[in-house]
Amino acid sequence: MSSRVGPPEVVFDPAGSGYHTFRIPAVVARGEWVFAFCEGRLRSAADAGEIEVVLRRSRDGGRTWLPLQVVSAAAGKTCGNPVPVIDPLSGDLVLVTTQNGADAIEISVARGTDPESGRRVYVQRSTDDGASWSEPAEITAQVKPGEWGWYATGPCHGIALSQGPYAGRLVVPANHSFVPGDVDYLDSAATVRLNGGHCIFSDDGGRTWTLGFVDRNDGAEINPNETAVMELADGRLYFNARNHRGTGPARVHAYSSDGGATLDSQYEGIAEITAPGSQGSVLRVGDRLLLSTPVHPEIRRELTVYVSSDDGRSWRPGVVVHPGMAGYSDLVPLPGGQVGLFYEAGETSSFATLRFVTFDPSTLFGEIS
Repeated sequence: MSSRVGPPEVVFDPAGSGYHTFRIPAVVARGEWVFAFCEGRLRSAADAGEIEVVLRRSRDGGRTWLPLQVVSAAAGKTCGNPVPVIDPLSGDLVLVTTQNGADAIEISVARGTDPESGRRVYVQRSTDDGASWSEPAEITAQVKPGEWGWYATGPCHGIALSQGPYAGRLVVPANHSFVPGDVDYLDSAATVRLNGGHCIFSDDGGRTWTLGFVDRNDGAEINPNETAVMELADGRLYFNARNHRGTGPARVHAYSSDGGATLDSQYEGIAEITAPGSQGSVLRVGDRLLLSTPVHPEIRRELTVYVSSDDGRSWRPGVVVHPGMAGYSDLVPLPGGQVGLFYEAGETSSFATLRFVTFDPSTLFGEIS
C-alpha cells in the first residue's frame, strides 16, 4: 500500500459474523458520520441465494465502527445492490436496493420478471442517522419498464445535485437487461447487448422516482453495466461504468446536461484505463475527479485511484491503494479535505474482507498537470 494512504480498517470480516461473505460496498458520509453498506451473503459467496443488506456506522470519520445492523432482509430473497444517498432538504438517509428470489440467477431473469422471483426495486429511509430504517417500499413500477429483465442499482453511492435548476434532485445510477424477442438469451454470443445503462431520479427527497436516460449502444463494443455518477463543477453529470462483455475498453463514460434525464451522447470507451470486469467509483474533489478500480487487465487486483483534471475526458493513475487481490470499491468525501475508500480486498480472494482507508487527495494532484 502506498505511504500516501492510511492503514486499512477491516469493517466487515465474515469470520465469526454468521455470514459466509460480505460484498458490494457502498458508502456515504455526513460530517464525522460514515455509513458503510454492503451485502451480507448468508450461505455462499455467490450472487444468488439468501442475501441481506447490512450497515456499519462510524461516528469518527471511519476510525472506529459501531456493530453491524441489518437494513433489508426477506426470507427466500436476495436483497442487495445498496445505493445510499443523503437528501439535502430533510437530512434523511435514503437507500435504494433490489430484491429477487434467492434461487434466481442473473441470466434466468434476463428475459423478464415475475412477481415471485424477478428483479424488483425498493427504497428505504432513516431519519436518525441510520439507527433505524423504514420498511422497504417497492418502486419497481416507477422505474422499470415491463420488457426489462435484470435490473441493478449502482452498486455505489448516489448523489444529490447541488446547483442549477435540478438542485436537490437525488440521482441513482443503474443498469438493466433487454434482449429482443428473436434472440436466444442463453446464447452468450447473441446477448452481448444484454446490458444497458440508465439512471433514476427523485425530486421529492426519494419518496417518488422517475426513470431518467436509457442508453442503448447497440453493437458489440459498448455494454454499460454497474454504473457510478458524480456532479461536475458546471452542473453536468458524469457517468462512469464497467463495459460488461463489450469488445471496447474496460470502462466507459457519458455526460448529462439535464440532471440525468437524457445523455448528451452515448457511452464511449476510456482508452487509457485498463481494468478487469469490475465495478468502480467516481468522486469530484474541487476541480479534479477521482476514479477507483482494479487495474490488472485480467483479474481483480491492484486497486488504483485514477485522477482527471479535465472533467473525465482523460485519466492518469494516481496511487495504488491495494497491490494484491481487490475488487469493488466506493469513494466518499470526509471532513478536512480527506477522502475515504471502502473496498473489497484479500490475500487470496478479491473479497475476503471489506476495508476502509483514508487519504489526502491533494497528494495525488501534483502529478497531474
